[in-house]
Amino acid sequence: MKSLGISALLLAALAGCGNLQRLGEIGSPPAMTQTADPAHAQSWHPITMPTPPVPTTAATANSLWLVGSRSFFKDHLASQVGDIVTVVVNTTDSAALGDATVANRTGAENLGIPDLLGLQHTLSKVIGKGADLTNVVSTTGSGAATGTGTIARKETVQLRVAGVVTQVLANGNLVISGRQEMRVNSELRELVLSGVIRPQDIASDNTVQHDRMAEARISYGGRGQLTDMQTPRYGEQVMDLLSPF
Repeated sequence: MKSLGISALLLAALAGCGNLQRLGEIGSPPAMTQTADPAHAQSWHPITMPTPPVPTTAATANSLWLVGSRSFFKDHLASQVGDIVTVVVNTTDSAALGDATVANRTGAENLGIPDLLGLQHTLSKVIGKGADLTNVVSTTGSGAATGTGTIARKETVQLRVAGVVTQVLANGNLVISGRQEMRVNSELRELVLSGVIRPQDIASDNTVQHDRMAEARISYGGRGQLTDMQTPRYGEQVMDLLSPF
């Protein structure tokens, strides 16, 4: 019974950590996911945002120009569900913070009872001979604290990924979702992004900068043998989280 309980705990730990998939990939490179409609993914859900009323466009008689169009000819930029737009991720962030704190404190207290309603002689007998009531309590204290902290961070990411328009909001803004996977030997790299863009921010080459994307969610990572070697074991992560020392 004891061995069965241990086996059950091990299986639960493997299932909870997602290691069953990794065990199935032993001896072969990581499996790539199938190309699918991002709107059908379990994690996808429609976005609701405050939008202004949709303006009504009156028909113009005897005119080939459509009110609201950005060009006379057909616009090939992404504008409808299913259209593709390329997101350019080009960010260089750096931050440096330094803090220093020095604190010192010194204190002294003296307490005496030279006169206590005429009972000082009786009190001296209780305390003992040679007691000096003028210096009953004397305390001294000192404290010092020094703290320093330094944080330095630098990140550079340059990527291009094509996303699909999954939703057109009432004000014309586009909800996009993109995913790319690249497998090199036994390492699988994944790039996932989503957000909301304005049609006006789409350039003539059908690209949009990542800093023009609201509610942006960009994830760049992967899995494979190299990632496994660089990732601490689950036991180490648990101990680092729970250990108070």
